[in-house]
Amino acid sequence: MIDWSMPAHERAALVTGVGRSPDSEGDVQEALARALWSILVEPGDGDAGLLLGAVGAIEAARLLLEEPVPRRLVEATQGEVADTRAKAAIARWLPRRRHDDLVRALRSAQRVGATLVVPGDLDWPASLDDLGPHAPVALWVRGDPALLRRDGIAVVGARAATGYGEHVAMELAAGLVQRDLAVVSGGAYGIDGMAHRAALASSGDTVAVLAGGVDRFYPTGHDGLLTRIAQQGAVVAEAPCGTAPTRWRFLERNRVIAALAGATVVVEAGRRSGALSTARAALKLGRPVGVVPGPVTSAASAGCHAFLREQHAECVTSAAEAAALLPSTRAAVLEELDAVEVGAGSSHWDPDGLRTRVLDALRPRREQSVDELARAVGESAARIRSALGALALDDRAEARDRGWVRRAAPVG
Repeated sequence: MIDWSMPAHERAALVTGVGRSPDSEGDVQEALARALWSILVEPGDGDAGLLLGAVGAIEAARLLLEEPVPRRLVEATQGEVADTRAKAAIARWLPRRRHDDLVRALRSAQRVGATLVVPGDLDWPASLDDLGPHAPVALWVRGDPALLRRDGIAVVGARAATGYGEHVAMELAAGLVQRDLAVVSGGAYGIDGMAHRAALASSGDTVAVLAGGVDRFYPTGHDGLLTRIAQQGAVVAEAPCGTAPTRWRFLERNRVIAALAGATVVVEAGRRSGALSTARAALKLGRPVGVVPGPVTSAASAGCHAFLREQHAECVTSAAEAAALLPSTRAAVLEELDAVEVGAGSSHWDPDGLRTRVLDALRPRREQSVDELARAVGESAARIRSALGALALDDRAEARDRGWVRRAAPVG
């Protein structure tokens, strides 16, 4: 066991405060060791991953706390981390080996109601194990940790999105949750934010992966959105509470988005967009990647077009095609696509005209419930909610106290 310089009851209280049930001293030690390593390392530290994989989190923490010499790291990993790398690893870990930082991170997590999820937990997403030694050592989650194991698709793209890109992201996200798939993204401005909003508006599940701690939502302009995601979905980070987002952490965050999702769809991306790093990470993991084409004159889609030319990616033009990227849903969606015949003048993004039918059924003054609209349109309540969410985002429908009403078409 490790001497954490605190009484056993205080250790147990810290662990309990982050949503864990300390059934034994071993469980407490494991949670504390994982929390410590999330503080010691930057995201994606492969040397730490090799050490934890070789001896486990508790023994790895003991090594660093009691005998932090490169020779021990080389021995523990049976030479996988060689002498030069071991020296560099120890040198970058030691400055963060502070007891107060561990206590502060755990108490900050407790204040915001965050849960610590570690490998071996029921809620740990096995898909992250595909990252090998570069997998997160732990996850800090605000919201429902079970959503991390949901079948989902990442919808990512440019922060400086165009109206076209935001509209496509909205349609994709609403269509995916309609098919009972979670929407995974990074909580950023532009495409990410629109994907999250559409999923929430359609009463679906969404997961936001942050580059900093879950106690300080970033970007600050999305504080309200991320708060809603924490209440209705899940906000997750591998960095502990108190950690600020940095450029490196944003890039490493993208590999977690790619690993959590069964497939990744890029909606808009310039040639140097960070969203393309998520797509590359997905391909490296063997995950399917879809890319939405844009106007050939749009710089915001130049990266998408280059990716389609140069990488193994599929052209995606609808939510159904995005859902078909997942092996688990591909057969059913392809059958659905075969059955759809798009008539002249119908919307490419709404092949069955569902939103048009819901809009026709809505009244400008009389409030109607979802069940009323389902009877009027002849569709399930789940699909009606999805359509209403999309119409609300387009300012064509509004939820009131006793139901929904139609809004006048936006001017211009």
